[in-house]
Amino acid sequence: MRVAVVTGASRGIGAETAVALAATGDAVVVNYREKARRAEAVCARIRDAGGTAIAARADLTDDPAGLLDVAIAEFGRLDVLVLNASGGLELGAPQDYPMRINRDAQVTLARAAAERMTGCGRIVFVTSHQAHFSESRAVPSGYEPIAASKLAGERALRELIPEFEARGTRLTVVSGDMIDGTIIVKLLERRDVAAVDARRRHGPLPTVEEFAAAVADATRAEEPSGHTAYIGGSDYTGAENSG
Repeated sequence: MRVAVVTGASRGIGAETAVALAATGDAVVVNYREKARRAEAVCARIRDAGGTAIAARADLTDDPAGLLDVAIAEFGRLDVLVLNASGGLELGAPQDYPMRINRDAQVTLARAAAERMTGCGRIVFVTSHQAHFSESRAVPSGYEPIAASKLAGERALRELIPEFEARGTRLTVVSGDMIDGTIIVKLLERRDVAAVDARRRHGPLPTVEEFAAAVADATRAEEPSGHTAYIGGSDYTGAENSG
């Protein structure tokens, strides 16, 4: 049985990823920052289906490594870390918050995880096409701080690949188009509805469940470290013009 930690897992993509991992036999640590009831509800879904899960509170900008120690104390090991939690659109957040959560916290947590994993560890960084391709494609209005900080986080993690590989840990990036039903899309629809409508014109947006399944699959994929899996957004990836 693998032990997986999923950050930001009390709702949305993180919650569905936790459920998907548990369905394949992983013991899952459902991380949350504030929404304890939501996190416990995710754990209840997993347990009702015969899986194993615990909820663990952690603010990733404060003590991210402590979350990993909870997993090890409960289950005795750590095999998978899904870096799903992100931020930057919160009202009243400090100006440096996007970089703190989307780059600095991700790096700190990933390095701490690699130190604790005992061979064949997997780290999956969840990002968006709007961030991954932000230097070559227009970014939705209001999303710029997230795009810049998530791209910085991805690049910082890629720089650590030799360090990860030396410990037997593999990094995979999963990048998705706007995901229908997520809080990010809902917030963007309030700020820049035209940007969301423009994405929908390229076809149906991936659902939370579809994207979460891809994230869960990435924890078992055999591609080399640093591989990027693209979900949706054929105009970003060039698939519209291929063949």
